[in-house]
Amino acid sequence: MPTIYSDNGFRFFFYSNDHLPIHIPVEKSGKTAKFLLDPIELTNSKKFSASELREIRIIINSKVDLFKEKWNEYFN
Repeated sequence: MPTIYSDNGFRFFFYSNDHLPIHIPVEKSGKTAKFLLDPIELTNSKKFSASELREIRIIINSKVDLFKEKWNEYFN
């Protein structure tokens, strides 16, 4: 599970056997979520509050190009 980016305790990563569509899992303190990257959309979340999900979305918006680039480097 390579870590792509960390911010404020959130860890954004890929699973080594991930699949399309392009997405980014995120975890923090036993909480997990997964966001599609194009368009940016929450697909599932466990235990994150609404305010944490807003914060995650802001981070993803600011780093979406990095996440897509790293996805393509890793899986292509």
